[in-house]
Amino acid sequence: MIFRHLALVLALSITALHAETVAPDSVRVLTDVPYKQGDALSDYEKERCKLDVYLPKAGKDFATLVWFHGGGLTNGDKNGQQIKSDSVKTAQIARSLATAGIAVVSPNYRLSPKARFPAYIQDAAAAVAWTQAHITEHGGDATKVFVGGHSAGGYLTLMLGMDAHYLADAGVKLAGIAGFIPVSGQTMTHYTIRAERGEPKNAITADEAAPVHFVRADTPPFLVLYADRDMAARAEENAFFAALMRGVGNKRVTSRMIKDRTHGSIASEIEKDGDPARVAILEFIQANGVKR
Repeated sequence: MIFRHLALVLALSITALHAETVAPDSVRVLTDVPYKQGDALSDYEKERCKLDVYLPKAGKDFATLVWFHGGGLTNGDKNGQQIKSDSVKTAQIARSLATAGIAVVSPNYRLSPKARFPAYIQDAAAAVAWTQAHITEHGGDATKVFVGGHSAGGYLTLMLGMDAHYLADAGVKLAGIAGFIPVSGQTMTHYTIRAERGEPKNAITADEAAPVHFVRADTPPFLVLYADRDMAARAEENAFFAALMRGVGNKRVTSRMIKDRTHGSIASEIEKDGDPARVAILEFIQANGVKR
């Protein structure tokens, strides 16, 4: 544990060499920045634990959204080019939000079955820790860091927001996160984790791998988004999670069903001006991204 902690401290104290490009839309993009360091890392961690940073063309002290890609915890990447289940393009979402004045950090993370629970959640926490430690170097405000993601990325978002020990282990205080934006995330124990255990994919489990297991009143703000034509039971899971949060007195959770959307299109349409999910995300960040 001590060795791992030293590796994490090293990762947070070093800004890795990276390539920076400026696109025609003036969004600055830093690519393949390692967010974990140390001799203890496996080759797979060295391969997957990298992130891209999309920076607004102007301004400073801007908010930042750490956005985790989907893919069922078994596939997908920060470029959105390896998603087998839908046409979500993570890079386009990140670039589009950056044009709206928000920095977007887009990490890869280890995938099942090469990695098993809770490795991908730990990677997600490390990516948030890197962001909080380094975003000021690129003009952002470390007190305005939001965490979000779609599908499996929504699940990772929920777990980081609900089970505080993952961020704490990475050196991040939960109260220091400005808000969480899970989009169509699984709120029960993820079906891939159940598969890792040899359980049926459609079993109903809500243990320490389930966001609903940690429902309580004292969380940072949550914006829970899901589609009216989401995948089987996903809309109901998200509505149930929000209802449970309100039931225990949590006044910082907002939920919204997005009409005329599927599990894939609720994310892929975010890049388009006027999309209701996009508008909700931007309004949530504006309302909660105040310097603290």
